[in-house]
Amino acid sequence: MKKLLLLSAVLSTVAGYSYGQTEPKIKVSGYLETYYGYDLNKPSDNNRPGFIYSHNRHNEVNLNLGFIKGAYDDGNIRANVALMAGTYTNANMAAEPGVLKNIYEANTGLKLSKTLNLWLDAGIFASHIDFESAVSKDCWVLTRNISSENTPYYESGAKLSYASKDGSFAATLLYLNGWQRINRLNGNSKPAGGLQLTWKPTAKITLNYSNYLGTEGSDALRVNRFYHDVYGIFELTDDFGLTLGLDYGTQQEAKGSKKHNEVFAPVAIARYNISDQWKVAGRVEHYQDKNGIFIVTGTSNGFKTTGYSLNVDYAPISNAVVRLEGKLYDSKDKIFIKNENIVNTNAAVTASIAVSF
Repeated sequence: MKKLLLLSAVLSTVAGYSYGQTEPKIKVSGYLETYYGYDLNKPSDNNRPGFIYSHNRHNEVNLNLGFIKGAYDDGNIRANVALMAGTYTNANMAAEPGVLKNIYEANTGLKLSKTLNLWLDAGIFASHIDFESAVSKDCWVLTRNISSENTPYYESGAKLSYASKDGSFAATLLYLNGWQRINRLNGNSKPAGGLQLTWKPTAKITLNYSNYLGTEGSDALRVNRFYHDVYGIFELTDDFGLTLGLDYGTQQEAKGSKKHNEVFAPVAIARYNISDQWKVAGRVEHYQDKNGIFIVTGTSNGFKTTGYSLNVDYAPISNAVVRLEGKLYDSKDKIFIKNENIVNTNAAVTASIAVSF
């Protein structure tokens, strides 16, 4: 840790001195989150249900996500690179080859206007879909909701972004290599795209619409996917906030077909600040994927599951948080395994310590 802090100080000093600036152009930061999860269904392979990709190990202390990041920004050119490790990495990057599995972020950007906040960025960056990210410390609830787990955590390609001078409105247009992919799927020649619009009518309200349009599968079999993500974050008082989200997606049943399968996923989260150090948050969510676009069950109703979670957070300092969460999934069909029996429910308790620096 001392060596890292020393390196950061040296880089910052050199960058600021070389260009005669008080504000350094190069910044080094990092994040580390360890966790312990206990699944009451006691999976024999110590893996939580297959639709969970973050905090997904049972009955062991492990690293969910850790990364070290370097960032450069001189006002006209910017670049970010971050390397990561953890069980999140193993679960989410399984389809990526070689060293790409350990890239959390790697992108460069060029400002296109002297008067407008208009940027063109290319590379690997965080997803533009959903309000919960891989960095648990920044999320209201310790673990991710089902729709966050089954939409991209990351994406690669290029994006054109604009933000108003007062920060109240932002728009991003994206050209992507696919649905949570760094490398495009072999045999698929079609790129994907997306749009994100964010509006902050007041300092305490954020409204967002994001979408994705692309194809899945090789060219011979590919089907169209169109996904929508809408959410609002409302800081109703200084101590109480509410987040409401709704995801809706469609995908062709088969290439050339006019019939589509659907995914529907509403979610609500409430958070209350007991004090500067203590917070509590609760979440209710529902996820419906009857035909297995993202979550295949082989049952008559498909994946039709409601989730409930409650967590308590303690932040001894501003850049660290200790969290404890209880979560319950209740499915219409019996899709979970407990003691070699198929059941409708799955419950888990998760604890974590997260530090940013």
